[in-house]
Amino acid sequence: MARRLRFNGTDSKNGGCPAVHEDLDSGEIIVQGRPLTDPADVRQLQHLGPDDVAVAVPRKLLVHHGPKELDRVPDIIDLAEFGRLFHHFEHSAWHLETRRGYASDREDDGYAEFLETGVAPMDLDSDWCQNISAQTKAGKQVGRVRVVDQPPTEGQRFLLSYARCNAATGEDARCITRGDAERAHLPAEDFWLFDSRIVAILRFDDEDVFHDVEVITDPAEVLRYCQVRDAAVARSLPYDAFAAQLTD
Repeated sequence: MARRLRFNGTDSKNGGCPAVHEDLDSGEIIVQGRPLTDPADVRQLQHLGPDDVAVAVPRKLLVHHGPKELDRVPDIIDLAEFGRLFHHFEHSAWHLETRRGYASDREDDGYAEFLETGVAPMDLDSDWCQNISAQTKAGKQVGRVRVVDQPPTEGQRFLLSYARCNAATGEDARCITRGDAERAHLPAEDFWLFDSRIVAILRFDDEDVFHDVEVITDPAEVLRYCQVRDAAVARSLPYDAFAAQLTD
């Protein structure tokens, strides 16, 4: 069974070696770089087993993208504190959505209307929409990229229709296919990024129920999520252009 690897980062200017990945299950760190092949160099290595391979990487690669703690203790916040982040961010809030469906959507009255009509209702008077509209009118940037399967799941089709509402509040609502997301090495996790300094990872159970939020403020980790945001935005399409492609 293939490992579940997360791309942590690279200092390469052309997207090649060297790079650091992390095994999400074992916690092992995988470093890729230039092989050490000169026999005189290899002879100096201690404890190199017959199946081991040595690679050379710049020191700054490990400083920038290597783990800073042996075991990271999750910083969990409650939903009330998470909600306050949307009222107090200074300049930007950005969201990556990767799940195939959300229990909270299915429980909404608008979801039943979507199943009947094929169109999600606009609810611009909701507390959420009122706040996001106020934030964008104040000059702040709010955006999201939704990962969509081919063909889209029922939950994803609902969100594609609801994106009209996101856009009406001033959000930059975009979509990307799951295949393109995987090729861009986007993580299979939902998160919000506030002011490029706070990452809020949304944690769900197997029934798509949203439970709690893990907050990350370590600069090296935050930088990795900023890189994820940039890659997602660069490879995605505005929601309406994306939806038009689905119907072509």
